[in-house]
Amino acid sequence: MAKGMREIKRSIKSTQNTKQITKAMEMVASAKLKRAQDAAVASRPYTDKIRDVVASIASGGGTIKHPMLQSREIKRTAYLVVTSDRGLAGGYNSNVLRKVWTEIQEKHTSPAEYEVFVIGRKGRDYFKRRGVTLTEEVVGLSDSPTFADIKALAAAAVKGFEEGKYDQLNLVYNQFVNAISQIPVIKQLLPLDASNLAGDSSAAKASYEYEPSPEKVLDVLLPKYAETVIYSAVLEGKASEFGARMTAMGNATKNATKMIAGLTLTYNRARQAAITQEIAEIVGGANAQQQ
Repeated sequence: MAKGMREIKRSIKSTQNTKQITKAMEMVASAKLKRAQDAAVASRPYTDKIRDVVASIASGGGTIKHPMLQSREIKRTAYLVVTSDRGLAGGYNSNVLRKVWTEIQEKHTSPAEYEVFVIGRKGRDYFKRRGVTLTEEVVGLSDSPTFADIKALAAAAVKGFEEGKYDQLNLVYNQFVNAISQIPVIKQLLPLDASNLAGDSSAAKASYEYEPSPEKVLDVLLPKYAETVIYSAVLEGKASEFGARMTAMGNATKNATKMIAGLTLTYNRARQAAITQEIAEIVGGANAQQQ
């Protein structure tokens, strides 16, 4: 019995240590989530303005033509997948990776029909385990990534479409809803849809004058816009990562609390049983002596 009680006490101590770690990780993730959300919000004005200008040019009465706006027969598809470098974030990585892998298996019969760009160590390791050769990868991003951190990969992904290496570029990431909800999405990035660019933006109908010409401006802005959308997805992915980690660590802390309560109850019962047994033995010994 004494041995069993010692094991229960060790389990209680171990679970208490785990609870302290998960609680600390939850608080850290909560603080980082706030910063990630602020960064995502701060990037929106630039993204919105460049989208408005691109939409204004692209909707110029059908006279503006650009390869990034033209749909073509899809013979080869590229996927740019945004994941994290670290785990302990619930289903953050597994959900988005499962979604893109299912998409690849359903739509492609051979590796020649697709290629993959990856941001994040978890995504890189996932595809390498499945024998997928990655076109470009970025790992080791900070908790507050800058555009410079992913610019080379984003530019390579956009350039590949422009050069005709593939006919469609899809962006795969976790769309941030709130701290407890992140939705894995596959979003077509290229070719761009001029009608979707305009959307409900009233600025798309504004009158602009361009130098040297709308076509030349579009040549510069369209790649920049696509790269900006990729960066926005990275920022949104970071917010989703911290939200998922905060939720996962919060649940782990609650589970640890329940385990500690259950183990403490078991320990107290075992202790009471041991005391009762000792009393019974003392009483039994006393009665034996009296007889």
